[in-house]
Formats: sequence, structure tokens, C-alpha cells
Amino acid sequence: MSVKRFVKIALAMTACLGLVAGCSGGADKAGKTSQGGDRANSADAGKSLGDVQVYGAASLNTVLPEIGDATVVKDHPGTKLLFNFNGSSSLVDEMAGGAPVDILLTADEKNMKKALEKNLVKDPQIFTANTLVLVVPKGNPGAIKGFADGTLDGKKLVICAPEVPCGNATAKLSELNNVKLAPVSEEQSVSDVLDKVASGEADAGVVYKTDAKLKADKVEVIEIPKADQVVNNYMIAVAAGAPNPEGAKAVLDAVMSDAGQAALEKYGFLPAAKISSAQK
Repeated sequence: MSVKRFVKIALAMTACLGLVAGCSGGADKAGKTSQGGDRANSADAGKSLGDVQVYGAASLNTVLPEIGDATVVKDHPGTKLLFNFNGSSSLVDEMAGGAPVDILLTADEKNMKKALEKNLVKDPQIFTANTLVLVVPKGNPGAIKGFADGTLDGKKLVICAPEVPCGNATAKLSELNNVKLAPVSEEQSVSDVLDKVASGEADAGVVYKTDAKLKADKVEVIEIPKADQVVNNYMIAVAAGAPNPEGAKAVLDAVMSDAGQAALEKYGFLPAAKISSAQK
């Protein structure tokens, strides 16, 4: 073999080895970039979402923080869920007045519809449902036996105001049972009704089944005839002008998740999957 030909072959082999090394180095570099990207994505998944303003119906004041802590806060350490629990109508009024809200959860469709008509929320959906019961203080000092048997006459009865979801549902139940109620007070939230009964300030009150369950040590439950015909569908929606839409979406996803729905059911709420299409 001539020297000239040997040199050509050597140069060709050197070039080839260089290319291989270059390809190998590029692949390694790409691999590192990909791994770095995976780490970044993982960090994003655990990043704080900041403060999230959550406006919720009063009857959600126990289960909603539990859902938030077990999902949103756990997955995004440092996130703060700032809850405002009140009657649904009051929550919508606050939003209309300019309160900074990220996500709204109402205890009925009527108030969510009002929020939608005012362009305060977008894409609302049903996430659970609830029914009403009659509660009396432990020991039933008023000797009340039922909702429609006349034993409520002359007794200190408290109910929700008509504009509040539980008040609207109470009015419907009264009509269905042909009962004319004479409450001594009408409250702006179901929690206020329950507190008055639990403290003995009232002889009886009409509250959600879920609220009665929370204070089973202080109240006794009396079922209301035809209560299953007056079902309140709860609704959730991200606020149209949410200061923190990412945080709002995280709360919505948590409530609609299997874990969120299981928590609701644990507290006596009806999961979205079990609400009949007729009710929807």
C-alpha cells in the first residue's frame, strides 16, 4: 500500500471517529437536558400557587378545607387557601361588589346562575348535592315529633332566609307538605340556624343533612317528608376575573377528583356521579 493511500485511509478513520464522538457527546448532552427538564417539571408540580381566595357555601365549611389540605396544599406546599364561608346569596353579592375571588362554590343553582348572568364566573358545574332535615336540641325539650304533624306550632323555630339556598328549599318543602311555618328568625346561613338549635336558643331548625351530622352530639334529627323531592345541587365555578386562575383550577380539580368526591360523601353529601340526570 502506498504511503499516500495509507494517509487518506487514516484521515478518513479519524474523521469518522470524530463524528462518532460528536454524535455520542450530543446524545449525552441531550440526555442531560431531558433529565434536567424532568426535574424542572417535577419542581413545577410541587410549586406554591400562592394565595387562593375560595368563596364557599356555609355548609362546606368543614369538608372543603379538608379537601384543600389533602390535595392542593399537599401537592403545592406553601399554597394558602383563604376561605370565606357564608350564605350563597351573600357570596355572590360580595363578588358583584368587587371582592377579589378566585373560585365560587354555591349550595344551589339559582345563585350560581345569578353569578353567571352578572359575568362573575365561567363554566359552572354541579359537584355535589344535599337535602334538608329538621333538627332539635339533644333531649328534644320542645317535644317536637315531626315537620308536618303540628308539633312545631308555637315553638321557637329558626330557618334560613328565603334568598339563601336552604331557605328556598325550606319554602318548597313547606309547600309540598302543606305546612305554614312561623319561624322566630330567618338566618343568612345554615350554620347560624344550626348554632341556634345546638345551643338551645331555638326549639327546632331546618338545616342540611350534612350540617346535622357535624353536630350529632348536640342535636337530634327528625326526617322531613318528601325531602328527597327537594334536592339542592351545589355548583362550582372559577371566577371570571380570578386574580389566581391557576390556584382556582387546582381547587376545582381537587373538588371534582375521586378523593374530593369521596370526602364529600363521607360528610353526607351526594357525589356528582350519583346525582340523577333528571336532577341535572
